[in-house]
Amino acid sequence: MEQTLILIKPDAMQRGIAFEILARLERRGLKLAGLRLLQVEQPMAERHYAEHEGKPFFAGLVSYITSSPIIAAVFEGTNAVSAARQTIGSTNPTESSPGTIRGDFGLEIGRNLIHGSDSVESAEREIEIFFEGQPVIQWKKDTDKWIFE
Repeated sequence: MEQTLILIKPDAMQRGIAFEILARLERRGLKLAGLRLLQVEQPMAERHYAEHEGKPFFAGLVSYITSSPIIAAVFEGTNAVSAARQTIGSTNPTESSPGTIRGDFGLEIGRNLIHGSDSVESAEREIEIFFEGQPVIQWKKDTDKWIFE
């Protein structure tokens, strides 16, 4: 089953809407397979945002993600990456459709509440970064047969 990494960013944590966001992904049908509350340190942040190193906004990304605890979660399901990204909405919240997480709760690109992996390959790399080798749980829910073919 496909997995994706979700990060509940500092703005969502500070606003107290972390579990509303996680609940939306569960209600979509994605299954929670891993969950961590952590304070991201600079080396982890730099590793996560490595593709943006050298860009003018890199330092701001690192500063922001390290500014408050976050939640790292692994969700799994059929087409988990695309299902999560559709539920999350566009990077720019004001361009996100109503009913998406960013469309309902966000206003600015720099405070867009949530990160979702953009591909299966990114998900694998990001899960390794944020779960630091800790296994995610493989389990079956009784409702899986009503969600997944």
